[in-house]
Amino acid sequence: MLTGKRTHIIKAKLTDDEFKALLEIQKTSGLNRMELIRRRVLGKMASTTINISELLNALNAIGSELGRAGNNINQLAKHANTLNKQERLNEHIVVDFNNLFSTYIHSQQELEKILRHILRAMKST
Repeated sequence: MLTGKRTHIIKAKLTDDEFKALLEIQKTSGLNRMELIRRRVLGKMASTTINISELLNALNAIGSELGRAGNNINQLAKHANTLNKQERLNEHIVVDFNNLFSTYIHSQQELEKILRHILRAMKST
């Protein structure tokens, strides 16, 4: 990382379209204009910009959804145990549940891979 006091000023003229594009990139990245320009000019910008605020909102929504899914799974397991004790649990329901649960676990593992990828990308910028 470059260090030192910033003493040099640069100026650039942009067309209306270029300026609109700059504002859109700034909005998408969540960076202020000067930091965005520094990163782009000095090659410190990832090929994909990440808006931290939008990312955190999306992660919050995903976390809430995972919590609801976990609660539903617990309720289904409790109900299945009750039916099993009463010897009323249908084998086809168990097979269907196990298939759906396997799909859920696979989706959760894919989500974890994507989140690790995002975190690595954020660390490298």
